[in-house]
Amino acid sequence: MLLLGIVLIAANMRASITAVGPLLSEITHAYGLSGTAAGLLTAAPVLCFAAFSPYAPRLSRRVGMENALLAAMVALFAGIVVRSLPSAFTLFVGTVVLAAGVAMANVLLPALVKQHFSARQSTITALYANTMGFVAAIASGVAVPLADVLPGGWRVSLGAWSVLVLAGMVLWLPRVWGRQDPGPARRHTPLPWRSRVAWQVTAFMGLQSFGFYVMIGWLPSFLRSHHVSARSAGFELLAYQLAAIVATLSLPLLADHRRDHRAPAAAAAACCAIAYVGLLVAPHVSLLWVILAGCGSGPALVFALSFMALRARGPSHAAALSAMAQSAGYLIAAAGPFMFGALHALTGSWSLSLVALLASAVGFFGFSFSAGSPKASV
Repeated sequence: MLLLGIVLIAANMRASITAVGPLLSEITHAYGLSGTAAGLLTAAPVLCFAAFSPYAPRLSRRVGMENALLAAMVALFAGIVVRSLPSAFTLFVGTVVLAAGVAMANVLLPALVKQHFSARQSTITALYANTMGFVAAIASGVAVPLADVLPGGWRVSLGAWSVLVLAGMVLWLPRVWGRQDPGPARRHTPLPWRSRVAWQVTAFMGLQSFGFYVMIGWLPSFLRSHHVSARSAGFELLAYQLAAIVATLSLPLLADHRRDHRAPAAAAAACCAIAYVGLLVAPHVSLLWVILAGCGSGPALVFALSFMALRARGPSHAAALSAMAQSAGYLIAAAGPFMFGALHALTGSWSLSLVALLASAVGFFGFSFSAGSPKASV
């Protein structure tokens, strides 16, 4: 039941965010948002991940890890509902609230896996990361069709994901009723700001997320500017995420039976770099590059999450490393969607935006050799 609960929490951790990209043009038109404001909307969840992640271990110590995860789900549910209200103000407020909930879950799930599944950390991490990616992919693919058939249009399409969050809350409630949770996560472990390994894991996390959130937020707009329909652009974003899932299917076997993850992590970064070059020079075959980018992005995310547990000595250290990596890492990642949109608005072209995206892939290619080393430990 604990594993099923983890899977359901993971299922809710990205869908409410990935559903925005295919509908971004409709949202921008409805509220008259500028390119910079649209970029801020796509960057807001990642900025919130950076802002709220350091508070997750503190909340966990105060109320217990499993109670803190329930609180994260409540915030996610409330945020989705508020975001769907007919106002530009509630659009941004709801986005902040739901992202705060996701930030808490982001930090606590690696620590929970470290605490309860220490012998199979990579397997469980890959399982919940694939669930997160699969549901996120579905959210991208059905966002436009749902907006077309539901009476409330794009607002109801975005709000529909609150139902899945509610299901996760109901399943998680038995884990917290009358339960005392004095486990290792209640021990105070400071964030490892002075650890070189922690900064290497953080840089890997941030730079791979930089590319992921650019693709999630801006790929449909990029494709539509190259004469791809809104529906087809949504399905290409779906293909990106499905490719990421397929590419990670063999990772549990690989990661749980070897300590050295440098080569596969570097290979994932190389796939992303090649794909970004392809989008720059040959956008007419975008589906090929989108699938290749997914083949790199999926494993990169699993490695980033795994490093938070594998490089930590225990659950409390995993929570501290996860909070640091996701706070500072998502601060790096938050620059991605905003920079991508701002550079496009400034130049009227996607070329400079794609060069910035390529630079992020080159960066996490370099950090894959340090963060993936079997000698690294926090």
